[in-house]
Amino acid sequence: MTESNKDKNAWAWVPSLYFTEGLPYVIIITLSVIMYKKLGVSNADIGIYTSWLYLPWVLKPLWSPIVDISSTKRKWFLGMQLLLAIAFLGVGITIPTNSFFILSLSCFWIAAFASATNDIASDGFYLLALSEKKQSFFLGVRSTFYRLAMITGQGLLVVLAGFLEEYYGNDQKAWSYTMIITTIIMIVLTLINFFTAPKVEEVATNTEEQNKVRFLDVFITFFQKKQIWIALAFILVYRLGESQLVKMASPFLLDKTEAGGLAFSTTEVGTIYGTFGIIALTIGGILGGIVISRYGLKKWMLPMILALNLPNLLYALLAFWQPTSVVFATVVVIVEQFGYGFGFAAYLMFLIYVAEGVSKTSHYAIATGFMALGMMLPGMLSGIIQEAIGYTGFFIWVAIAAIPGIILTRYIQYPADYGKKEKD
Repeated sequence: MTESNKDKNAWAWVPSLYFTEGLPYVIIITLSVIMYKKLGVSNADIGIYTSWLYLPWVLKPLWSPIVDISSTKRKWFLGMQLLLAIAFLGVGITIPTNSFFILSLSCFWIAAFASATNDIASDGFYLLALSEKKQSFFLGVRSTFYRLAMITGQGLLVVLAGFLEEYYGNDQKAWSYTMIITTIIMIVLTLINFFTAPKVEEVATNTEEQNKVRFLDVFITFFQKKQIWIALAFILVYRLGESQLVKMASPFLLDKTEAGGLAFSTTEVGTIYGTFGIIALTIGGILGGIVISRYGLKKWMLPMILALNLPNLLYALLAFWQPTSVVFATVVVIVEQFGYGFGFAAYLMFLIYVAEGVSKTSHYAIATGFMALGMMLPGMLSGIIQEAIGYTGFFIWVAIAAIPGIILTRYIQYPADYGKKEKD
């Protein structure tokens, strides 16, 4: 591909490509939790089985070279987006059945692998189809449309499901129709990407032996990095509390008061998280990036990990008092999501630091795989712990779970002035 072919119609395809990358992820990871809660699945089962859906993002570094060496990124993401539409249709069709949980979960599994592969192909296409200058220019655009996808999946679609629940008086029918509508949205997005994404690639011509050596070298050089095991331990425990909170926060808001919840409607939960929550998350993330760029990662790591974890105690207060007004819960979600966005900026910067050196892109994929593992394993236990000690005890435990990450901030390495402007 010549340089003159790069940057072609970028405004037409970058927004839709990253909206299509964000929407399946939030549906699989977040919307599925709310859906299963409304369909009567226990918190323990929700925690265990929806956490397994992180596995494709944990393992995606293992098959990312396949996306690199076979066919083109454009064909890969178009194929995966079509497969996502089919998988979401499968969820919608199976919800009204007697075996809806295992059948719909199987469809979500297919969707999770397709979504993780779509991420690989979409990010790879972005790097190939844009010049370095335009890659930097469109970072804000791709982030914005990824956030819009989160608002759509965690907010608008949940609000839609809540409306249909009230309209039909049948949760199964409401969520079945919601997933079918989601299928239509995915098909439309796939068609938009088909017509807007330029054909700018050539299929890789490396030999099988060359690809094998390259693949092995990526992993060898990653695990040879200095203090890599301390870094990986930090990656795994940084969100130890948050990984459990994210699985039980929505069930807490939806659960009946006699079960310790706040008994909010699906529409209210969709509005709280999908609008106010996402806005606070975005502002926190932007502010986090600004302070790191000005003052460096080392100075702000401890304040940021505290900002991510301390607001979780507010959920314990909600669980203890069980206020009936949605205002209190909305304030707590705003504070928690702002703290999460602010604290997550340091986490992402640390992942970038760990990936520095040769094979930076592949090493970043491995680091994010460990990040996903750090979300999956604690999340699997979250429902079991919550059912054992109740919501108040659970949210106190979530706050306590921040301690290992806070301790490790004293032992991880920071490059001098890493993250400051013009020092990368």
